[in-house]
Amino acid sequence: MNDPHASRPVSGAPAAAAAAEGGTPASAQVSTPAPPEAASAGVPARAAVVGAGTIGLSWARLFAAAGTAVTVFDPRDDLAEVLAALTADAGLPEGALTRASTAAEAVDGVEFVQESGPEEPHAKAALFAQLAEAAPEDALLLSSSSAIPASRFAADLPEAAAARVLVGHPFNPPHIMPLVEVVPGERTAAEAVERAVQMYRSYGRAPIVLKQEVRGFVGNRLQNAVLREAVHLVQSGVVDAADLDTAVKNSLGLRWAAVGPLEGLHPGGGAQGLRGLMEHIGPSFAAIDLHEPDMSAEGMEPVFAQTEAAYGMPPRAEIAAERDRFQEGVLRLRGEPQEG
Repeated sequence: MNDPHASRPVSGAPAAAAAAEGGTPASAQVSTPAPPEAASAGVPARAAVVGAGTIGLSWARLFAAAGTAVTVFDPRDDLAEVLAALTADAGLPEGALTRASTAAEAVDGVEFVQESGPEEPHAKAALFAQLAEAAPEDALLLSSSSAIPASRFAADLPEAAAARVLVGHPFNPPHIMPLVEVVPGERTAAEAVERAVQMYRSYGRAPIVLKQEVRGFVGNRLQNAVLREAVHLVQSGVVDAADLDTAVKNSLGLRWAAVGPLEGLHPGGGAQGLRGLMEHIGPSFAAIDLHEPDMSAEGMEPVFAQTEAAYGMPPRAEIAAERDRFQEGVLRLRGEPQEG
C-alpha cells in the first residue's frame, strides 16, 4: 500500500497530490507545530531537507520552528516562492529556511539530512551516493521513504557511509503527527540509530525503532489491514462509505487516539489482562471471516463513488483542515498534566 504522504520527485517532475490520509501542503497549513512531548533543549544547529514536496516542506517547518537552520534543495522552479510562503504561513523567522541550488550545497556543514525524494530505488541510490559524498562524515543520512528499505539504496555505498544511512519515516504531516518509524538498514551502525532517535525526540516526535526491514513498516501495515476490511464491507453492501467512517470516528478512532490496540484490550481481561480477555472472546474473534477485497480500479469503483459523493470531488479542503485541528487538539490534551 502506498504511504499516506506525498514526496515530490527531486527530479523536478510534478508532485503526487497528497496523501492517502488527505495531507495538505505544509505551506497551506497555518497551525503551529504540536507541543513537544519529550523535547530536549538541544536540537541540531543545522539540517538539510532534500525534496520540497508535501513531506519535505513539513519536515522543514518542524525543524525550523524548533530553532534549527534549515537548508532546502529541490529543482522545482518555484522553490524560493514556496519557502517564502512557508516562512510567512508558519511564522518562522526570516532566514530560517535557506534555498540551495544543489543537493551538495544543501548538505554542506549539516548535522543531518532528511531526504524526501521519489520512491524509485535507482534514483534514491544515486541521490544517497551524492549526499554521502558531500555531507560531513558524521552527518546522519535519513530518508522519509515508505517503500524502499535503507539496505537497498545504501547497498553500493562504502561501509562508513552506509553506517549512517537509515529510514526516518513520518506520518503526514510530520510537523503535526509525532510518529517517526526509524528503520535501520543491514549496515546501519547502532550509534546512528540511537542518534536518530534522540534527534527526533529533540523535535518532540515519538520515534519507534523497527527490528526488521519489512514492507510498509508498522503504521502502513496496520492502515492497510483496516483499509482492506473497510473496502470489503463497502463492496459487500454491509455499510456505505460515510457510515463506515462514522463508525470508526465514533469508536475505534477515539479509543486509538488514547491507547493502542493491545494496550486498549489489556484492561478488558480484568486481573488476567489480555490473556483473560482472549480466553473469553478469542474464539469468537477467530471465527470472524476474513475476505480479500477487489482492489482493482473496477472493483474499487463503488468505494470511489460513495467516497466522492460523501466528501466531494475534488476533496473538500475543510476535511484536511478539520482533521489537523482535531489531531492537534488530541496532542494538546495528551500533553496536559493529569489531575488527582
